Amino acid sequence: MLAVLLVRGVTLPGALDGIKFYLYPDPSRLADPQVWMDAGTQIFFSYAICIGCLTALGSYNKYDNNCYKDCLYLCLLNSGTSFVAGFAIFSALGFMAYEQNTDISKVAEAGPGLAFIAYPRAVAMMPVPQLWAIFFFIMIILLGLDSQFVGLEALVTAISDMNPTFFHTGHRRKLLLLAISVVCFFIGLVMVTQGGLYIFQVFDYYACSGMTLLLFAALQSLCIGWVYGADRFYGNIEDMIGYKPLPLIKYCLKYVTPVICVGTFIFSLVKYTPLKFNNSIMYPWWGYALGWWFTLSSTLMVPIWMVYNLVVTPGTLRQVTYLYIIMNPPQKTFYSSSCNVLSNTPYCDVFAVKVLLWNQFDMFRCSLCENFEISGIRRWFSTFFVNFLLQL
Repeated sequence: MLAVLLVRGVTLPGALDGIKFYLYPDPSRLADPQVWMDAGTQIFFSYAICIGCLTALGSYNKYDNNCYKDCLYLCLLNSGTSFVAGFAIFSALGFMAYEQNTDISKVAEAGPGLAFIAYPRAVAMMPVPQLWAIFFFIMIILLGLDSQFVGLEALVTAISDMNPTFFHTGHRRKLLLLAISVVCFFIGLVMVTQGGLYIFQVFDYYACSGMTLLLFAALQSLCIGWVYGADRFYGNIEDMIGYKPLPLIKYCLKYVTPVICVGTFIFSLVKYTPLKFNNSIMYPWWGYALGWWFTLSSTLMVPIWMVYNLVVTPGTLRQVTYLYIIMNPPQKTFYSSSCNVLSNTPYCDVFAVKVLLWNQFDMFRCSLCENFEISGIRRWFSTFFVNFLLQL
């Protein structure tokens, strides 16, 4: 469908002006934070980043699947398709501007208006408009269904994998998928009413794009690069694919990606402007309140879940921190049925012994320090001695 629309678009009069408008950027727009937020949101949705889709679909792969090569192919195919689609769209918009004898910037709308208003108008001006309209809307429907399948699968997989004994019995997983689809259907019905575009933009601006996705991207990049560790993640990839990937990936995970995500998020906060419909109509106060509720309902789950895990995890924060420090980078990740955990150490039994020894030695060290009033540098040496024994 895209190839048909591309060939037809570039043969129209005025198509060259539209392609020039597409390829030559306006440097002054780089100072607008909304441009960066829209670009980041487009990348997130195009690559399904930070919304759980890649994690859910990747969980069905074999352990030794070459995910490194798959990622490269996905990036090339996705970005290449988006780049080619730009020629198909802006060639038609150039034709529309040519027919109306106006500047192309006045017919090229942003947001949903481009797909559902501007481009259909351009198609209606072509010869045999019914044929090209059929091709265009079939392409839009297929793109929407394809994205909906992946998004629903990610949500259903996450919920069912948290309670596998319940949802993987009988038809419960299918019923869960049906329930989510019905809820999404009724939410979508609201957006096709006469005022539905106002509601759609509130959802799009506050709930599933912009600062929400940027915050999740910043948190995930920091967790992978610094909490879990870029070296450990690099080692996991090497263990799965059987060879070392490009070392640049390690530094991107640790420095480049977190800096870009955090910087863009902070820049968007500093330059924040309230949502306006069609860049002119202000929403009422309750519209902004509803939008911020959409944003906080998802973003606040991260700190709430962190605090919840700290509360329910056995042991003190110091014990958990020391236990994390003494764990070595992974050499071979495998499943051991004897202890029923997935270990990042060469032998799961060794890991279990370290946990047991840590509890015993830490109790002994604390009692020793309290009974003999050991503090300061001597307390630090006692901690170092315990860690040294655990490493042995």
